[in-house]
Amino acid sequence: MSYMSRYRDWFLSDYIDEETKAELESIEDNEEEIEDRFYKDLEFGTGGMRGKIGAGTNRMNKYTVRRATQGLANYLLNYFDDNEEKKSAVIAYDSRHKSREFAEEAARVLAANDIRSYIFTRISPTPELSYAVRKLGTGAGIMITASHNPPEYNGYKVYGGEGGQLVPDKARKVMAEIGEIDDFSLVNTMELDKAREQDLVEDVEEELEDSYLETVASVLPDVDLAEKSGDELSIVYTPLHGTGSRPIQKLMGKLGFSETLVVQRQAEADPDFSTVSQPNPEEEQAFTLALEVAESSDTDLIMATDPDCDRLGVMVPEHNDENFRLLSGNEIGVLMADYLLERMEDQGKIPDRGVIIKTIVTTEMILPLADEYGCEVMDVLTGFKYIGEKMNQFEEEEREFIFGFEESYGYLAGNYARDKDAVLAAALMAVLALYHQKENRIDLLTRLKELRQKYGYYKEEVRSIWMEGKRGEEKIAGALARLREEYPDEIAGSGVIRIHDYKEGQTVECESGAAEEIDLPESNVLQFRLQDDSLLTIRPSGTEPKLKVYSAVCANTEPGAQNRLEEVRESSLEMIEEILEEV
Repeated sequence: MSYMSRYRDWFLSDYIDEETKAELESIEDNEEEIEDRFYKDLEFGTGGMRGKIGAGTNRMNKYTVRRATQGLANYLLNYFDDNEEKKSAVIAYDSRHKSREFAEEAARVLAANDIRSYIFTRISPTPELSYAVRKLGTGAGIMITASHNPPEYNGYKVYGGEGGQLVPDKARKVMAEIGEIDDFSLVNTMELDKAREQDLVEDVEEELEDSYLETVASVLPDVDLAEKSGDELSIVYTPLHGTGSRPIQKLMGKLGFSETLVVQRQAEADPDFSTVSQPNPEEEQAFTLALEVAESSDTDLIMATDPDCDRLGVMVPEHNDENFRLLSGNEIGVLMADYLLERMEDQGKIPDRGVIIKTIVTTEMILPLADEYGCEVMDVLTGFKYIGEKMNQFEEEEREFIFGFEESYGYLAGNYARDKDAVLAAALMAVLALYHQKENRIDLLTRLKELRQKYGYYKEEVRSIWMEGKRGEEKIAGALARLREEYPDEIAGSGVIRIHDYKEGQTVECESGAAEEIDLPESNVLQFRLQDDSLLTIRPSGTEPKLKVYSAVCANTEPGAQNRLEEVRESSLEMIEEILEEV
């Protein structure tokens, strides 16, 4: 069916409400806009679906949410045919436009399919949903969020019964069920009042959050130190108008970090994120107001969480001046892993088969660090769901999960959840900063310097090339296809010695041509290992219309690493942009 036929079907359908039809009428003379909204269904991928809010099959709206939920309902009914308790789901939502409405629409569809849902009564972090799925024993979880995307976006993430986002084999089954639903009007819903009367919709009690926070606190080393001296660490925190405000303030107070200043202008939920250009704690611009607060006090640590509170960004004071420096996700992860391993060793708790899990684009600095403590490091594909999947496997393999992290500011310790947790990460960062301040008499930049002197000067960077719309998708796919046809011989003056092709599932040695299977799921990712051990990774984003380019290097000095990083980055971007122009 053509995009114009779909547009007319929606406009004429009795199933579509008048408000949506009015929006469609407003674009009747804009064929380009009609095409973008209707040329395809909003993709439900392995990470769920995410898109601009609006009318159309390629937008986030109550009809696309209903369709996705019907697919999930069909999956649950088939997958848990003989397990009534697992025919259930927890539904949470963030502070974005229409998040509560979309959560209720999901509950209405599940109820119409005789599937019970537990719905949060207030905005809540994504990791709290992961915890709730495990705590309540449901078969699935739904999180309405678009993470740190701009305010015009929203999204729909699906979790399995173990508390992690669906891995590809299960996600494909849900996708197949969704794909069978051609007619939006065939999706049934039940009124919420009726669903509650039939015990098909229940509220998640506030006590669950108390249980979650107690569990998070139990993971932390040095809780006693925090209770004793937490008021000596000066912290500025901003939730960036998202879900982190309530739980993180609660937890910091519980732990003893009484000198935590919250950026009041960003403490309240605001779906427009009106004080930031983008609520992304990976970017320094998100810290503008926090820096203003920090300047008025002797601040040791600035922290920010994204709207659904699964990512944590950190700024620390520079040495010898009044500025603050934004730590990279890799630096934060290394500091956390170093602290956890050091304290576990001090307490005699290093397990025989302890494992740290990272994604394939996350710093390799963790390798020598973990090796010193006799721990294994496992690589997984990008996406925290793969870390959660490994954690589930460990329960049968007698391995013990210590820590998982990804360069994109996601971290997890403990066994209570299966997704990255910025509530935990904020508390862990505060405790480790206090530990180094009180026990080692050093700050975090000094500790990073010590680690680099010991393990090497690792530097990493990611750049994004935005390619929106249908043509953008085609260009990204074409560029990766071209790179597979014609591998580069060298990058930034260093020969390519090894190619990891995660789509083909093999590693190829360039000199001999020998190939070895990669024991990871298929993914459209290419990695090039260079003769000087630098690493270039290229992949499309799973959630946004962009191509991501990761450069990683290691050198014997800080300036040497920085210079080499710039060379690899510039050479890589030049190569990729030339290809994008040609395809």
